[in-house]
Amino acid sequence: MIFPCEKAVWYHLPQIRADIAIGLVKTGMTQSQAAKILGVTPAAVSQYIHKKRGLQLPKTEEYQKEIAAVVEKLCEGISADELRILVCRCCQLLSRESNDGVSLCSS
Repeated sequence: MIFPCEKAVWYHLPQIRADIAIGLVKTGMTQSQAAKILGVTPAAVSQYIHKKRGLQLPKTEEYQKEIAAVVEKLCEGISADELRILVCRCCQLLSRESNDGVSLCSS
């Protein structure tokens, strides 16, 4: 049995990180700065940008707006709790989009 959050860790979170990394770099941030914010290496950000890491699935407009909101908040400064809520929201949207019928978290 695969638990919902296990699926999130393997599939949804890498996609969310990739989308956030791409968004941060598009704001003019360096890959090193984006890596520091995301808690990953600059090499990981490079792989996200070049689509070598993180699934590249079609994304709804709602998901893209949520990612844009996360990127904006990260640029402004965000609390860990607020970030957790936004990432959970993105994860729920990806879960719904993948039609797996699995409800991930209730945040």
